[in-house]
Amino acid sequence: MGVSFYRSCLRPLLFSADPESVHHFAMTCLEVFGPKLRIFAPALDSRLAREVFGVSFPSPVGLAAGFDKNAVALPGWEALGFGFAEIGTVTALAQPGNPMPRIFRFPDLQAVVNRLGFNNQGAEVVAARLRGLKASGAWPRIPVGVNLGKSKVTALEDANADYVASFKQLREFGDYFVLNVSSPNTPGLRQLQDKESLAGLLAAVQAENTERRPLLLKIAPDLEWSAIEEIIALVEANGLAGVITNNTTIDHSCVAEARRQQGGLSGRPLKARSLEVLRFVTARTKLPVIGVGGIASVDDALERLDAGAALIQIYTGLIYEGPGLVRDIHRALLARA
Repeated sequence: MGVSFYRSCLRPLLFSADPESVHHFAMTCLEVFGPKLRIFAPALDSRLAREVFGVSFPSPVGLAAGFDKNAVALPGWEALGFGFAEIGTVTALAQPGNPMPRIFRFPDLQAVVNRLGFNNQGAEVVAARLRGLKASGAWPRIPVGVNLGKSKVTALEDANADYVASFKQLREFGDYFVLNVSSPNTPGLRQLQDKESLAGLLAAVQAENTERRPLLLKIAPDLEWSAIEEIIALVEANGLAGVITNNTTIDHSCVAEARRQQGGLSGRPLKARSLEVLRFVTARTKLPVIGVGGIASVDDALERLDAGAALIQIYTGLIYEGPGLVRDIHRALLARA
């Protein structure tokens, strides 16, 4: 499916319905048909491949966390041509998330605001699903990342144990893991980015990471530069494999006040800040950085890679441009090869 066909034919139909209902419909389709479609997925050109933190990625273009929270569609992401997929955010305890409505589109801005609140079935259920997928022989041939968050009912002082519990349930399934301390939709979560709290969390999870699975940290775009420098130092001191820049933003200044909704803003308005944070981080560490946020075109993708991103991820760009965006980025990368 090309980007132009998606824009002109499919997107208007999808955008005529409630955003969360459309999301569930898309996930159901991928869950049902993905295992069948993956066998027809063309092999990615070897020139797209790269090795990052010891993991072989057939392409640097991946699916960001938040789309497949419960790991129901992994074969489907391979079928759509992604080079890797990140599931979650998964929490230790199952939780319904925040009250509906909680996803809002802003087509004139090519943006989305969500306040989902880590709605997921919990680490135990997700682990069982992944175990079944492996047993079925339908496990994807692309790397799988696992994004971990804090359960809403868990007090901040107990966050370390909460993340460790999720990690222990899921550690056999992920090619890499991400600690999400930067979502704006779980009360108090971003406090875990503070130096003292973050140092304890990173040490606690790494203590359980006996097989040294690549562990990354996902940060917010709204941090001060000094805070990002502190985070980089902690990431390096605790032996993490990399950083993801970045999560959604709480800066809604691009949205008219009468239209604003509480939650994290993603999409094109995040592009400039996301690129700025990426350049800041890559200039200060040799660790791999995954760039995400505001990637909605081939040029956006190439700009992130040129700015030093080892890999990139798409979320809102998929909503507005469709899966053809992934193929277009691949073609552009091959034209450069």
